[in-house]
Amino acid sequence: MKFKKLTLILICTLLLSGCTLPGLGGASSDTVKITALATSESQIMAHMIRLQIEHDTKGQVKPIIVNNLGSAVIEHNAILNENAQISATRYTGTDLVGALNSEPITNTKKAEKAVKTGFQKKFDQTFFDSYGFENTFAFTVTKETAKKYNLKKVSDLAKHKDELRVASDPTWIKRKGDGYPAFSKAYGFEFKDIRTMQIGLVYDALKNKSIDAALGYTTDGRIAAYDLVTLEDDRHFFPPYDASPLATNEYLKHNPKAKKSIEKLVGKVSTEKMQELNYQADGKKEEPAIIAEKFLKAHHYFE
Repeated sequence: MKFKKLTLILICTLLLSGCTLPGLGGASSDTVKITALATSESQIMAHMIRLQIEHDTKGQVKPIIVNNLGSAVIEHNAILNENAQISATRYTGTDLVGALNSEPITNTKKAEKAVKTGFQKKFDQTFFDSYGFENTFAFTVTKETAKKYNLKKVSDLAKHKDELRVASDPTWIKRKGDGYPAFSKAYGFEFKDIRTMQIGLVYDALKNKSIDAALGYTTDGRIAAYDLVTLEDDRHFFPPYDASPLATNEYLKHNPKAKKSIEKLVGKVSTEKMQELNYQADGKKEEPAIIAEKFLKAHHYFE
């Protein structure tokens, strides 16, 4: 009985003094959660942010990556619902027509301005400047297919819409604004055989000739590694998809060091460099965390 009374007194003393017992309480103020999509690109950038924050705060802040989120919608909701405070990769075109429910803007600077302003006013979030690379959609074929059907521009696909086997990411088929319905209207044709496939599989499918054309991403390193050809978007259908980090203003207000850590990465990763980093992950099967650390060390971020 005396032991129970002493224990109760000890607990009350700890609580009154501001201490917490292990396992109790909410999220610690020295942690931050970073969202990453289920792509090598997003995960690499998430680890860059994680490592930079850890270094700049001397380990006082512990970043946790919320990994493999299935879509931009899920990522957006994770931030809105306060399940995370930072997004590693947000894309102007995607968030313009998705989160902001606006019409596509083809001018890069105007699109960036619209997204930044929209996120500040509507969500109280900071959409940072671009990392320096754009990851836009691009119809991709092998050189053999390009030569066989004389394909140079996306509009050239119209002549062969009934015979080409085409694959795209599942989310693009029904997406509004910059998805397949709007694409068909803009270019004036639909494919007879269009199938959905995880984006990581389309390049091998092209290489193995199980499909003829695929909607891929311009920063994917396998485009160069597999010697594939991207077709010109001659009707300028796809809006800019410049990649940027994003964070809630509430978090940045109380964590200025983290804001500076994020800003150090702005404008530092070109499209060509992102292709190279992506291929290290997708082609050479290196871990995104290792790729991120090597990049930061090579560019003297930890000095």
